[in-house]
Amino acid sequence: MEESLNCPRCGTEMLAQRRGRATVNQCPDGHGVFLSRADLGEFIDAENAWHTSGSSHHTAPLPRITADMTSPPPSTPRDPAWVATLFN
Repeated sequence: MEESLNCPRCGTEMLAQRRGRATVNQCPDGHGVFLSRADLGEFIDAENAWHTSGSSHHTAPLPRITADMTSPPPSTPRDPAWVATLFN
């Protein structure tokens, strides 16, 4: 059984939530989320896999800025980063 954590800012007991293979501890008063180094590694691995999966989740390459550039046309909305979908 994991020991509960208290928010370092307000002292309130944090809510532990499983997200995939990681546990995220979140302050119910909105002071942040906290996770172990191993859980952060899980998120980083999942985020990198999401971007390299070959599906529709692409990050746009940054354009080279030159003096003769004009504004690009409006882009189509992209999916958010994988980790952002955990907190919607």
